[in-house]
Amino acid sequence: MNSMVPIAKILVLIGVVFLIAGGILYIFGRLGISFGRLPGDIRIQAGNATCVIALGASIFLSILLTIILNLAARFLNH
Repeated sequence: MNSMVPIAKILVLIGVVFLIAGGILYIFGRLGISFGRLPGDIRIQAGNATCVIALGASIFLSILLTIILNLAARFLNH
């Protein structure tokens, strides 16, 4: 029965991550913020082609994932 505890912790953690990500996306949607239009994003349009280099979104997601993974590491180590 104890062999199921680590799997349960991982599933709970995945659920919390999805809940947080969904909440953030919901809030951004309500505020009218999309990931393709954050400050620092580069958008190039020429004719029918569009190229988006999401620097601002990449930095934001990097910081967010660092915080989430650090909290997850602390949760799983205790």
